This record gives sequence, C-alpha cells and structure tokens, in this order.
Amino acid sequence: MLEEKLRELAKSEIYPFHMPGHKRTMDFGNPYSMDITEIDGFDNLHHPTGILRDAQEQAAELYGSGRAYYLVNGSTCGILAAISAAVPRTGKILVARNSHKAVYHALFLRQLTAEYLYPVITKNGLQGQITPEMVEEKLKEDAQIQAVVITSPTYDGIVSDIRGIAKAVHARNIPLIVDEAHGAHFGFSSEFPENAVRYADAVIMSVHKTLPAFTQTALLHLCSDRIDHAQVEKYLGIYETSSPSYVLIVGIERSLRMIREEGNELFANYAGMLGEFRQSVSDLRNLKVLDKNDFMEEEIYDFDRGKLLMETGGKISGQELAQRLLHSHGLQMEMACGNYAVALTSVMDTCEGFRRLSEALHEIDRTLDVEKEKKILSPGDIYQKQKKAEEIWEAEEGQQETVALEQAVGRESAEYVYLYPPGIPIVVPGEWVNERTVRVIEESRRLGLDVEGLQNFPRINVVKK
Repeated sequence: MLEEKLRELAKSEIYPFHMPGHKRTMDFGNPYSMDITEIDGFDNLHHPTGILRDAQEQAAELYGSGRAYYLVNGSTCGILAAISAAVPRTGKILVARNSHKAVYHALFLRQLTAEYLYPVITKNGLQGQITPEMVEEKLKEDAQIQAVVITSPTYDGIVSDIRGIAKAVHARNIPLIVDEAHGAHFGFSSEFPENAVRYADAVIMSVHKTLPAFTQTALLHLCSDRIDHAQVEKYLGIYETSSPSYVLIVGIERSLRMIREEGNELFANYAGMLGEFRQSVSDLRNLKVLDKNDFMEEEIYDFDRGKLLMETGGKISGQELAQRLLHSHGLQMEMACGNYAVALTSVMDTCEGFRRLSEALHEIDRTLDVEKEKKILSPGDIYQKQKKAEEIWEAEEGQQETVALEQAVGRESAEYVYLYPPGIPIVVPGEWVNERTVRVIEESRRLGLDVEGLQNFPRINVVKK
C-alpha cells in the first residue's frame, strides 16, 4: 500500500536531495483538520475577496510583482494560463526548445505556431543559456511572433539574461513569459540570481521545488499590463481545479511567511552550508560538482549554486552515480541524465545532509580511479535540433499509424518522447524522426534513464502517409 511505503520512507534514514523543498522536516499537524471547501469566512481562490485576496497581495509584495496568483495545480496550470492569455488561438509564439512539456501542451491546446530557440550547449554537454541576441534575431526575422517563452533557470540551474531578453522583447511591445519553476528562492540573497519578476511580464514559479511548501504548489506573477489579468483569471478557471485544496493553500502561505519573517537568517545559513559543501568536494579526482566558474561567459549568464550538478567524468553514468548514492549511502537524488546527477537543495537542508553527500562522493570517487572512461550521453547529445514538418496539434490530431522505432526514420512523429525529469521533449509531435533520434532513445533506455512517451515501445506513433 502507498500509505505504508510512505510511512516506511518517513522512518528511514534516506536523505532527500530532491523536491519538495520542505525536505519532509516541517511540522504541520493533522491535515484532515484543515481540509475544507469554500465555507463561510474562508474565501474562494477563484474569486478571492478576503483572506485569500490578502494572501496573494502579500505574495505579490514579497516578490515585487503587480499581481500574484496561488496555484494548486502546479506551475503547469500557470504556464497554460499565461500562454493562453498572451497569444490568441492559432497565433505565433517564440519558445525556448528546452521548455517543459507544459509549454508544448499549451501550444497544442491553443493551436499555436511555434518558432524555437535552441540553447547554447556548454563544453560540459549541458543545455546553457538563451541569449538576448538569439531572441532579437528571431524577432527581426518574423514580425508575426506575438509572445516569447523562456525557461530560466533550467532544471540544472542555468540562468539566462532575462533583463536583456526582456529589452529585446519589449522593443516589439509583446510579452515575455518566464518559466521560473526552479527559481522561487531567487532574489532573497545576493548569493543567488535575481528574480525574473523584475523584467518579465509573467513569471511562473513552483513554490514546492525550492521553498518549504507542499508538492503541487506554485505562483503565477503578472508584472505588466501586456497580458490582460482578466484573461489570465479566465484561463486559471479552466486549467485549475474548481476545488482547490486549503491544505495546499496554507502550505504556500506558511512558506512565504517563513521567507518574509526569517528569510535573511535562512538564506545566510543556506549559503554558508553550500559554500562549505562545495569546498569539501573541491578535491574530487574523478567526479566534479560544477560551479559557475566551470562555465564560460557565453555559455551561461548566471548559475543557481543551490543546484548540485555532479558530473561523472565519463567513468560511470549519472544514473549509476544516483543509484550508488541511494543504495549504498541512503541519499536520494533529484535527477540523473547521461553524464551527471542532480541534487536539489533548499533552505531546509541540513549540515548533516551535506556532510553525508560529501563523504559519499569521496568514497565513490576513490572507486573510480581504476575505471576507464566510456562514451556516455550528455544532454547536448540527447537534445539536438529537430526539423519541424507541421505544428503539434496538426500531428496529434491527424491520422496516425504505429511502426517499429527503426522504421520511423524519415517519418513524422505523432507523439512526444522525453526524459522525465526534466520533462524536455527529445522529439515533439510534428517533428521528423531521424537516425540520431532513434539512437538517442535506445541509448537512453539502455542507460536506465526514464524515457516517457512511446506508449508502444519498441514502436512509435507516426503521422500516417
């Protein structure tokens, strides 16, 4: 039973280097005692006029936005609502190709034509920044683009120059939407990047990822009048549950209150622990915990030091590193992808947790001295430019057939294939499948990465000829 497994996990010594950011340490009491519906005196999230209106106004004040909306369907519903409100049906949008699948779902639902921006690939093989110059060039090429969507920070903590991108976008007087799901902790300490709220028109952030809130909670910020708030509220009414959980809502409120009242101390302690940890692993010989100075200026604009990217040096895969950390050291990572694993940290992490991770990495590092390097996929190998045949909605709603994966080369995909996490598609419906795509899918599965989509593997749905 799920409940039994959760109780076993709670009693175990497994340390959570993964979301949610509360790290299972918050004292909440009996959630059933707070699980209510919209009864008298408790307002209504879809039409707030009292206590929930005040809470959302405080959230906007904390981050410096014009309006803030509590989300209990995750950042996903905020992304869907923002894009739907910003771009009319069948409109055109410029999208970072390393966007989360929720962005692609918005393209499908609104039947949007997408132009893609591919991020810089770093020398480490990671997906790097989207530059203002890339955005400006695309906007000059196509005057029909009606909005721009960027992911910053990425799942790996890589930050783009949102200020510069916003300048280029606003020169056309169109809105910039930033998926900042992994950046709810930005802007509260000089040790971390500044928040996109200062420059973008809509910013969506997952409170549960890096702050101490419940899973599935997020915020949508509106920061200008380029996106009509009434339209946003209309679409939130469509994409968000009509029965929002008060347990989740109060989790958002508690989390933001902690930051407002204790943020200086929390972030000072957090930054101190991160600094000590990074110093403690600076002598690793085979593994490497990446930091900002491991990237070139043209590769990233900024970096979230709270993301611990543990590069394997080609001795083992990221998946194998994550499994060793879990099964031999009781440390659960957030993600593994090809040649690295990710530990997600937050203000709720402990010195003990960082100590255990440092000791585990040193122990594993010593065992790798005798290992030979081997070819392991990096994100740069996995996520390469794909050619588009038609739009997502056209491919998904057209006639389809199922063929063997190797027979799909030269055919148009009718389904998504992506690694989860991070939820970035390797191939999108409407894109051509090529030999490299097939090799990447097969190698990712061989490495034990979580390949999703492909409902009938080893077969794939393609557009019928």
